Amino acid sequence: MKIGIEAQRIFRPKKHGMDIYALELIRAIQQLDTQNEYVVFVKPDKDVCLQPSQNLKIVEVKGKTYVDWEQISLPKAIEQEKIDLMHFTSNTASVNIKCPFILTLHDIIYLEKLFSKGSLYQVAGHFYRRWNVPKIASKAEYVLTVSEFEKIQIQKSLGIKYTKLKAIYNAYNQNFRMIEDEVALEQVREKYNLPYDFIFFLGNKAPKKNMKRVLEAYAAYADENLTPINLVIAESSEKDVMQLLIEINRKDIFKKIILTGYVQHSELPCIYNLATLFLYPSLRESFGIPIIEAMACGTPVITSNTSAMPEVADEAAMLVNPFDVEGIAQTIKKVLDNQKLYNHLKYSGLNRAMAFSWENTAQKTINLYNDILSAALA
Repeated sequence: MKIGIEAQRIFRPKKHGMDIYALELIRAIQQLDTQNEYVVFVKPDKDVCLQPSQNLKIVEVKGKTYVDWEQISLPKAIEQEKIDLMHFTSNTASVNIKCPFILTLHDIIYLEKLFSKGSLYQVAGHFYRRWNVPKIASKAEYVLTVSEFEKIQIQKSLGIKYTKLKAIYNAYNQNFRMIEDEVALEQVREKYNLPYDFIFFLGNKAPKKNMKRVLEAYAAYADENLTPINLVIAESSEKDVMQLLIEINRKDIFKKIILTGYVQHSELPCIYNLATLFLYPSLRESFGIPIIEAMACGTPVITSNTSAMPEVADEAAMLVNPFDVEGIAQTIKKVLDNQKLYNHLKYSGLNRAMAFSWENTAQKTINLYNDILSAALA
C-alpha cells in the first residue's frame, strides 16, 4: 500500500521540534518497513537531509506560504501520487483531502490564553491552527500526540473520541550520547566561544520558553556566588536578550551571558556534553525533546513541574515551578554545589534516556498504518 507523509519543512536549514520529529520518524520508518511504499512530500529548500530509497520516494511540492502549500499544492500532489493513507506530521492538514489520513497533533498550546502572544509569525500560526485543527481532527482516522498529558488536553479541548487518540512518545537521535572525541568537543567549544563550565539554556522569543524568568533566576544565582559560571543561550539574539535584561533592570549580567545564535542540530550533542548543567524551565511542553537529548549526553537537567515535562523526565531531573524565579535560582545552586546530587542526576538521566528511541516511535506508527489499511481492505 502507498502511504504519504507530509514533511513540509524538513529541508529548511534551521529546523525546530516538529521538523526534527518528522525527519527522525521518516528515517526510522525507512529502515524498519520494507512492505509498504512511502511518498514523502516536502517543500524545496537548501538542506536536503533525506534521501530516497527502494520503497521511499521524495516529492518536492512548491508553494509560496505554509497555507497555500498545505491547502492548494499538497492535495494536488497527494491525488497525483494515488496515496492510500496520508500522515500529516505537523499539527495541521489539508482540509479537502480525499484519502484516509492521520494527524500528529503535537500540542494545542495555541488554544491557551497564556500563550496567545508572541511574534507576528507565531500569532499567525496560532490563528491558522484555530481555523484548521477543529475541521480536520474530526475527520482523521486517528489523532496522534506525543504524551499522555497532551492526549488528555486534546480530548478535553477538542472533544475527540478517546478511542481515536493515541499517544506515541517522541525520542532522540542516537548522536546524542556521551562524546569522548576531545577534538570534536574542542572544535565546537572554539566555534561558539564556550567556557569550560556553563549553564546551557535553549531559548527563543516564544512566551512558553520562559526566558525572562530564566534571566531573573540566573541573576539571583549570580548574586549569591562569588564566581558564578556563565549562562550560554542558544537561538536568541543580543537584541532580544538585552531587551529582557533592561526590563528586569539587570544589564550588568550581560557580561556573563554567551549567545551562540542558532545551533545546527548536529552540533547540539557536543554543546550538551560540554555543558555543566541544562536548564529547561519551560512554561508548557507537549513533550520536551531537549530534556532527553541532554540526559542522553550525561548532562544533569533542571526542568519544569508542569505539563508533560514530569512525565518525560520522570525522577531523573530536578523539577521546579517555572514561575518561581527564586526557586529556579536555588535549584541551580543546589545542583552545582552538591556533587552527590549532580552525579545522581547524571546517571539517572542516562538511564531514563534509554526508554526512548525513534525505532520504537516508528514501529508503533507503522503498526497504526497497517491497522488502518487492513481495516479498509476488510
